[in-house]
Amino acid sequence: MGKKSAAGLLTSVDSIFTTQEERDNAQRSYVIDLPAAQISDFPDHPFKVRMDEEMEQMVESVRERGVLSPALVRPMPDGSYQMVSGHRRKLAAELAELPTMPCIVRELTDDEAIIIMVDSNLQREKVLPSEKALAYKMKLDAMKRQAGRPSKENGVPVGHHSLMGKSREILASNSPDSNTQIQRYIRLTNLVPELLDMVDNTVLKEKDKPQMALRPAVELSYLPENEQTALLEIMESEDCTPSHAQAIKIRDFSEKGKLNPEVILSIMQEEKPNQVEQFKMPRNRIDKFFPAGTPAQKIEDTIVKALEMYRRRERGRER
Repeated sequence: MGKKSAAGLLTSVDSIFTTQEERDNAQRSYVIDLPAAQISDFPDHPFKVRMDEEMEQMVESVRERGVLSPALVRPMPDGSYQMVSGHRRKLAAELAELPTMPCIVRELTDDEAIIIMVDSNLQREKVLPSEKALAYKMKLDAMKRQAGRPSKENGVPVGHHSLMGKSREILASNSPDSNTQIQRYIRLTNLVPELLDMVDNTVLKEKDKPQMALRPAVELSYLPENEQTALLEIMESEDCTPSHAQAIKIRDFSEKGKLNPEVILSIMQEEKPNQVEQFKMPRNRIDKFFPAGTPAQKIEDTIVKALEMYRRRERGRER
């Protein structure tokens, strides 16, 4: 099992300058070396542990220098331990074939563990939208349970329930995202996995895989699962993803009970503004025809009018 360190023992000076609650919390923690096999993963852990380049570098570092920063675990009733913060370090220790890794053992309730787990992982450099979605929902539910309030469905709009709004404000004050952005992320938990993967790919940027921005994804999260599946099939056949405006239109038809595959296909085949082919000409070729400082829009309008006059003249000659 390993030996407990002196961490957690309080000096007489500490007892003078700390509160009783702080002393009680300190006595709940100690450091111990544990085999990775004795530490189970956090249930429904929202943050993926990927075997990417960063993990490979971590494994090499752990192999050379060991695990320098202790993981945080909590003791379980059966005598085992559950990981709260340190899943990547645990995998690195296993891959480096270390016999043990240093861990801070702390007594934590389920909700305390959830909040610490989420907070410790949200500070990572690369966090996927799907990870934020589930993490924020888990933390918000834990905060409401701690406050003695029943968990509500996350689909209630901001401002429609004062207690829920207050919880989100508190959550946002300790998070890297705003209140509104947190609500958007939580909405993503209503997407089917295939659509959620497209949102994640805006961060992962894997080649030959579609990407979908957060805002249209939020609109689509209000569709029932069968309509999301129908949309997904059309997206695959048309090889495209909806713009924010198209997603709003799809949601509107759904809420009116008028959404079907034909309507979805019609909306998805609409030309997006960024798909309109652009014609470009070097500015120095036309500068001599316009006074200095002429706005680009006026230049465009003048050229179009000149071309219309030219076409009418040519048609007149043909007669």
